[in-house]
Amino acid sequence: MISISSNLNIMIKAAEKASKSVIRDFGEVEKLQVSKKGPRDFVTKTDKHVEKILIEELSKTKKNYSFLSEEIGSIKNKDMDNIWIIDPIDGTTNFLHGIPHFGICLALEHKKEIISGLIYDPIKDEMFYAEKNKGAYLNNQRLRVSNKNLIDECLFSSNHEGVKFSNLNMRYSGCAALDLAYVASGRLDGFFHNKINIWDVAAGALLVEEAGGIVNDLYKFDQNNIDIRASSGAINDKMLENLKNF
Repeated sequence: MISISSNLNIMIKAAEKASKSVIRDFGEVEKLQVSKKGPRDFVTKTDKHVEKILIEELSKTKKNYSFLSEEIGSIKNKDMDNIWIIDPIDGTTNFLHGIPHFGICLALEHKKEIISGLIYDPIKDEMFYAEKNKGAYLNNQRLRVSNKNLIDECLFSSNHEGVKFSNLNMRYSGCAALDLAYVASGRLDGFFHNKINIWDVAAGALLVEEAGGIVNDLYKFDQNNIDIRASSGAINDKMLENLKNF
């Protein structure tokens, strides 16, 4: 069993507790797909409910830490050096349509640096997590990025549907957080996206870096307007060359 910090332990427990509501509500969404009302309002309530659980759990032992969350926005507490970054359900559109590909995302920012990150896929029971300078893991197994160096053998993802990249093999999953987790685990070779929010990518960016990959400096951008480029080191320059006009 690897050694993890108290902060990461809190994050794992919070995600596991929140996942029970996510799994239950996802079962209800699948039923609502065939109803006249549809699932959109229900999913919005799920997002907010999951966010509430996460904030409550994270606040139990770290009462002064601040928050930045997709639904509720910024909560400024006494400690502004430590900020929990939350996306209750990344991949909400997938959730909305009964597609089992979404994740609970948590990150801890300390003095403008992401030091802990977690992405939990509750349907597949895959817990991706990382801490600064301690490596990246999936269910306690160490992660490494892909070592492919031929661009035509690589698989990339971006949530820019309809955009064509003639030299890149592309997939569109609808969940940026899991795309980054998959880059960290070598399932994908690279991920890129323009104009994305910090809560979508904070945890995943740390995962990629701690798995030996390369991610551009997220703090060069507005936190609600990030252009992200993440890949293994072996093909980073080649990916960026393909994206120079993107």
